[in-house]
Amino acid sequence: MTDPSPAQEPTGTTPERTASDTAAPSTDHRGTAAPTRAARPTDGTDALRDAFGRLRAEVGKAVVGQEGAVSGMIVGILAQGHVLLEGVPGVAKTLLVRSLAAAMSLDTKRIQFTPDLMPGDVTGSLVFDASTGTFPFREGPVFTNVLLADEVNRTPPKTQSALLEAMEERQVSVDGAARPLPDPFFVAATMNPIEFEGTYTLPEAQLDRFLMKLTLDVPPRDVEWQVLRRHADGFVPRDVRSAGVRPVLGVDEVLAAQRAVRAVGARDDVLAYVVDLARATRQAPSVRVGVSPRGATALLAAAKAWAWLTGYDAITPDHVQAMLLPVWRHRLRVAVDAELEGVGADGVLQQVVEQVRVPF
Repeated sequence: MTDPSPAQEPTGTTPERTASDTAAPSTDHRGTAAPTRAARPTDGTDALRDAFGRLRAEVGKAVVGQEGAVSGMIVGILAQGHVLLEGVPGVAKTLLVRSLAAAMSLDTKRIQFTPDLMPGDVTGSLVFDASTGTFPFREGPVFTNVLLADEVNRTPPKTQSALLEAMEERQVSVDGAARPLPDPFFVAATMNPIEFEGTYTLPEAQLDRFLMKLTLDVPPRDVEWQVLRRHADGFVPRDVRSAGVRPVLGVDEVLAAQRAVRAVGARDDVLAYVVDLARATRQAPSVRVGVSPRGATALLAAAKAWAWLTGYDAITPDHVQAMLLPVWRHRLRVAVDAELEGVGADGVLQQVVEQVRVPF
């Protein structure tokens, strides 16, 4: 499988990216233990990787112009993480999640987060059964493979926190009993960056549970024309099958790919590079709160997924840099005075990448 083009990298559509962020992982690494391309094919891994390449194409039948977000979602699933999708209404956030789940034959459910949503509406609750006189547990929509948490910042923190245990422990506890969630389990949450009335700030603990934050921008003119052309030809967003999206993967293949990603290696000097990047964010003068050790492990997990997708058996600094913005942008807290000067998390992270020495 060839390296995806820069447009396919899971960084969203961030305009101020550096060359190191957009470059495909390089094959020129010095040293006797340098990462190499994975062997072809010996254990089915190569066939799995090719299937995920077809997955991109299937989702592209319904979602136009968001290749970076598509790749980011795939990385999130492979790394067993969750993804926060940020974008104005109408940029295909919900359609992206539905299309991806359909192409992987995964069960999916949607929760519309509203101010009156209760925790039990998410996790499920004990419901009285008059015929038996008992209180059996009725599963909530969180019991699925892919959970779409639409407008997650429109519900109070108490209900938002109902997702915390599910996202971290992959189980829910009701009436003292822990109930495991299906495997795989993946949360894709959406939020609108420009609307503040009737919204609640996501708790830091919940933000930290998201592996990545992907930004979806309004598409350029030619892509917007393609969207209109599809609708003019009868495309119905609520029915992704009408766009020709067909399953190319199943649950077993997804789980096998996740195991393959966990087996991707990492040299000591690349791990040290991740640590140095994280520590540099804590020392940056424009940062109030830098990246935690949990954030460093999240970057490692995403880099391993991206390395596997691009045919490597170990991560390189290029894989780390390609994942840095989407994995760390929501974990950084920029100082107030820096924000007033127009400094954002992405800009700080790009400076950090430029300042920290690359190991090889």
